[in-house]
Amino acid sequence: MNGRERLLAMLEGRPVDHLPLAPIVMQFCADQCGIPYGEYVKDYRVLADCQMRTAAKFDFDLVSIMSDPAREAFDCGAHVEFYDNQPAALVDSDALLADKTKLATLKIPDPLGGGRMHAAIKAISLMKSQVGHERVVMGWVEGPCAEGADLRGINTLMVDFFDDPVFVRDLFEFVIEMELGYARAQIDAGADIIGIGDAAASLVGPRFYEEFVWPYEKKLVDGLHAMGTRVRLHICGNTSRILDGMGRLGCEIVDLDYMASLEAARRAMGPDQILLGNLDPVSGFRYVTPTGAAAGFAECHRQAGPRFIVAPGCEVVRDTPVENIQAMVEYARGRA
Repeated sequence: MNGRERLLAMLEGRPVDHLPLAPIVMQFCADQCGIPYGEYVKDYRVLADCQMRTAAKFDFDLVSIMSDPAREAFDCGAHVEFYDNQPAALVDSDALLADKTKLATLKIPDPLGGGRMHAAIKAISLMKSQVGHERVVMGWVEGPCAEGADLRGINTLMVDFFDDPVFVRDLFEFVIEMELGYARAQIDAGADIIGIGDAAASLVGPRFYEEFVWPYEKKLVDGLHAMGTRVRLHICGNTSRILDGMGRLGCEIVDLDYMASLEAARRAMGPDQILLGNLDPVSGFRYVTPTGAAAGFAECHRQAGPRFIVAPGCEVVRDTPVENIQAMVEYARGRA
C-alpha cells in the first residue's frame, strides 16, 4: 500500500498493511528544506515543495497546506504580522472586529480572489498533481471559535459569550459560510480531506461549548460531508471536558492534543472513531531518545486501540531530532 491507499483504507474501515502516519509538520518541514519559515508562509510553491520533500524523506502518508491560522482573517482584512522565520500572527490588540458593528458590513472574501486563501488552493493543486496518487492531500479551514477569535480578538470573544450571545451566533454564522466556501474551492482543487482547526474551543468550557460552539462545528462538519469530503478535527489544548461533543460531530478523524487522554476519548467516542495523536510534542517527542519516543507512541496506541493514526499531539517541534522522527515512522510501519 502507498500512503494514500493506507490512509483512505483506514478511513473506510478496510484492512491496512500498517498504521497510517499523519503528523502535522510545518516549521519542521521548512527547516528540513533549509527554507526560512517566512518564505514557507508566503509562497505556496515553497510550502508545497517542502511538504512533498519532507513527506518523501520520511514516508509520511499525507501532505497538507497548514502554515498558520491567519489565511482567512487576512483575506477579510485583519491585521496580520509576518516574520522572517516564524509563523504569521494576528494582532489581537488591533482586531478587525474590535467594533462588532462592522460584522454587518463585512464581506466574505473570494477564496479564488488572489489572496492567501487562493495561494493555499494553488498549493493543493500543485501537490495533487505531483503526489496525489501516492499521498493524501489535506486542506484546512479554521473552526468557528478559532476564526471568531481571529476576527474579534480572543479575550473579547470570551466576554461576548456572556455579554452578547446574539453577536457570537451572528459571527459564527459568518465564519461557517466563509469556511464552507473556502473548503469547496480546496476540494475542487484536489483535497482528499479537510482539516478543521478550532483551537479556541478548548478555552470555553463544556457549557459554552455545547451551547455556542458545537452547533456551528456540527454545521461545518455536515457541510463538508455534503460536499463528499472527509474531516479531520484538531482542537489545541485540554479538551478533556468536551470529548463527548467532539465525538458526536461525526468527523472521520479526531486529532487530540496531548493534554487530553486517548483512553478517555475512546470511552467517550466509542470503538469506531479513528483517533490520532497524542504524544506530547515537546517532553514526549522532542526531548526524549528514539527509544523513548517509540515507547510513547506505543502507549498512545494502547490507549486508542486499533482505530489509530500515529502522530504527536500537535505540530512536530521544528528542532525535533530526525532520529525521533524515524522512530515514529518505524513504530507505525511495525504495527497493523
